[in-house]
Amino acid sequence: MSTVLFAWMPGIWELMICLAIMLILFGNRLPSVMRSLGASAREFKKGAEGITEDIEEATKATTPNESAAKSLPE
Repeated sequence: MSTVLFAWMPGIWELMICLAIMLILFGNRLPSVMRSLGASAREFKKGAEGITEDIEEATKATTPNESAAKSLPE
């Protein structure tokens, strides 16, 4: 099965042809496209870090003993 998948992988010449076509199509806009791609990757990283920080804060705020004590009526 893996040999069949390996047979369909593009070689160096196919990649070079694709790169040349991309340069022809996006040559003058390529710097702005790459800049916006980098900005979106940075924003994604910031968002992912924010989510992990929120999860860590939530787990630190409620330990198992505190959550059990909160659920009991006084």
